[in-house]
Amino acid sequence: MAEYVNNSKAGFDYEILETLEAGLVLKGTEVKAIKTGKASIKGSFVKIINGRPQLIGATISPYQPNNTPPDYDPTATRMLLLSKKQINVLLTLSQSQGLTLIPLKIYDKKGKLKLLIGIARGKKKYDKRASLKTKDSARRKQRGLSED
Repeated sequence: MAEYVNNSKAGFDYEILETLEAGLVLKGTEVKAIKTGKASIKGSFVKIINGRPQLIGATISPYQPNNTPPDYDPTATRMLLLSKKQINVLLTLSQSQGLTLIPLKIYDKKGKLKLLIGIARGKKKYDKRASLKTKDSARRKQRGLSED
């Protein structure tokens, strides 16, 4: 399983409660661009519009800039493939409990590109400070430095 794109900031900004795997509807050149690392999902989110899950705000740069169609939009909204049962669960969670759907990573599974969606709750500023503090103390402990 090769991982192509990772949303590293998601773990810092959000508390991930659950994860879900979804398929991506892409063009051939977009698949090649993702596999060569020309994609970013930072700042993007998943929204369900008219019963269809969509990835909004992800950037997939052209694979070959000189050979790209003139109407190509790198930040276009892309459809996600989920079952109706999964869509209904996501709808109820995101509406009732105020949770957010965040893309965590794009990876390869049996030759198909998949998107890992995290059902998340936004962290408050003091939660972010606490996670930085624990990360810093763990780093110090690993280096062998004493705590002040």
